[in-house]
Formats: sequence, C-alpha cells, structure tokens
Amino acid sequence: MTPKSTLYLAIGSNEGQTLHNLQQAVFALRKKLGDITGVSKVYRSAAWGFDGPDFLNACVKVETEQSAAEVMRSILKIEKQLGRQRKQEEGYESRVIDIDLLYYDYEVIEEEGLTVPHPKLQERKFVLRPLSDIAPQFYHPIFNKDTRNLLQECKDTVIPEKTEHKLYWSRAQLFSQVDFLAIEGNIGAGKTTLAKKISEDYNAKLVLERFADNPFLPKFYEDPARYAFPLEMSFLAERYQQFVDDTTQFDLFKNFMVSDYDIFKSLIFAKVTLQEEEFNLYRKMFNFMYKEVKKPGLYVYLYQKTDRLLDNIKKRGRDYEQQIQPDYLDKIQRGYMDFLRSNPQLNSLILDVSDLDFVSNRDDYDYLLDQIQAHLTKI
Repeated sequence: MTPKSTLYLAIGSNEGQTLHNLQQAVFALRKKLGDITGVSKVYRSAAWGFDGPDFLNACVKVETEQSAAEVMRSILKIEKQLGRQRKQEEGYESRVIDIDLLYYDYEVIEEEGLTVPHPKLQERKFVLRPLSDIAPQFYHPIFNKDTRNLLQECKDTVIPEKTEHKLYWSRAQLFSQVDFLAIEGNIGAGKTTLAKKISEDYNAKLVLERFADNPFLPKFYEDPARYAFPLEMSFLAERYQQFVDDTTQFDLFKNFMVSDYDIFKSLIFAKVTLQEEEFNLYRKMFNFMYKEVKKPGLYVYLYQKTDRLLDNIKKRGRDYEQQIQPDYLDKIQRGYMDFLRSNPQLNSLILDVSDLDFVSNRDDYDYLLDQIQAHLTKI
C-alpha cells in the first residue's frame, strides 16, 4: 500500500456564490486528492493586497497518495474546473476560488511552480486563523513554530471574522442537514426516479407515495366528475397515514429522509378536481391533518413541460393514466406554482428538468445535485 501524506490547504472565494464555491472546492479536493480529515470554520476577511469584495476563507486537511507536484497539478485543474481564470500578470485580484498548498507533511520543497511550505502563510491571518482550527500544533518546518505561535506573532492587520457558515466533508453530510428532502412535481415529472437515485447514492431513508391500488383512480380518469371527491378523500387518508408512519419512524442507519411527495399535494390536486363546495369541505379536513405532519427541510419542485410529461406518462405504460389530458396537467402545474408563490416561508427550489435526462445522463443528474447543493449553501 502506498503511504499517504498529510496536506493542509487554504481555500478562499470572493466572487459569485462564495460559500457554494468553497463547498464545491472541498468536494473536488476529496474526489481528486484523497480523504478529507479536517475542515475548519469559515471566516470572512477583507481582500488582502487589493481592493475588492470580502473573502470567505477556510482550511482543509487531506490525506493523499499523490506527490507534491501531482497535488499542485490537481489543484490547478480543480480551480479551472470551478471557473477560475488565472492571469499571466503579477498581482492580486478577485477570484471565484483560490486553493493554496500550505504544507505537504513536514517537507521543504523549492521547485519551479512549487514552494512548500507556502512562503506567505505566516503573514496572513486569514490563513493562520482557520488553520489553527484543524492544525493548532502543527510545526512549520522552517520556523519551527506551531500554528498558534505563528498566529500570535503575525503582524497582519486584516482580522478574520468567524461566520456561522459550515463546510461539509461530503455531499451526504451536507444533505443530511436538511433532515427531510421532498421531491415534488407534476405527474410524470420524474420525482420518484430522482428520489430513488438520491436515496441510493446518499444513504437516505426513501419515502414513496403508495397509490397504485387505489380503486378510485382508474374510475376517476374515466368519469372525473363522479369520482373526484371519493378519490381525493381516499388519497388524503392514505397519504396522511403513510406520511405520519414513514416520517416519524427515524432510521438510525440512514443520513436523512427523501420522499417523492409532500402531503400538501393533496390540496393542490383537490383544488383542480373538486367542485367549490366539495373543495371547501375537503380543505377543512386537510388543514386539520396538515398541522400534525412533518414539514420538509427542503422542497424541490421538478418543472417539466406538458408535452414531455405526456411522453413520460406514455412510456411508463400505466393504463389508467393514458387518458390524462394536457389541460389537466396544466392545471396541476399552475396549482403547484400558486402554492410555491403563496408560501414564501417554505424552503423551496424549482428545477427546470424539461431538457434534462437525469436517468441516463450522469452530467444531468450531477447538475441537479449541484443546484440543490448551491441552494443549501446560498448566503
């Protein structure tokens, strides 16, 4: 087995979605370099050496099998991947991401394009302060002083401010902070598929809506006016019982919960299908039940064009769905949009998946995950 070396890196950003940029960097370092074994708090500090927006800064500890030169090549690739464009001229500037190699074990390296330890780390409190979170007693191999002593002696006048933000070692850890992620969407939008993929990839308890055996559903598509009320009432009773059972039973071996529905969909569908008097009665029952159920920490709505919805419905081949009309899907879509607009307190995210194939295309799936991650790290 190849022996591993310990790296300490500084990461910073003052352009774009700065916290998201740092989080992307942590995940990329884990993917390209090796195991993340330490992540500092996040600090805010004024731009150092030039006028520009404040930076968010942090430090990361990594165990790697790569050489120092390989690490530098990986860092440059990650910076480019995350959108940094390095300029040829000297000087400091704003940047989407900046990754500096501070230490490579206790080695002292002086090569073209590579100097370790970083020659300016002892001059920068925005580096030393987060570094002291994860390596307070790590000794500088040249100055023979640990991080705490270097910080005390540093004459930098730019004082970093600790923030409430947090960086996560893995996406599973980030998603687990949500506790309950609800994936919603119109009929055929792909919510069940996405919920299953997230559950499998990030060790989440999967909560799926069960309604295939509802005896009123095929009858409703044949005669909506006659069967709308019994259908919606049976759905409400089933969803409420299932939702309460599934969301109150915590699984110690899972990181979080992900579902392919939120119980509020009952009211959205009922408003479309029921007459006014029926809906008013239904809403009273719903409001009573809704007070008792668990609310999602993040509500993701998959927006899909109607013609694509109809294609998906046709492909999955459920006989009783084949008579669904475009105007019915349009009404459902408007119902969801009205719900999201009228509930600004809900932590919601709308994702347009009309031109995506997140089932067959890994890049499309990763794009959706990146959008969820960006929303969770938005400041």
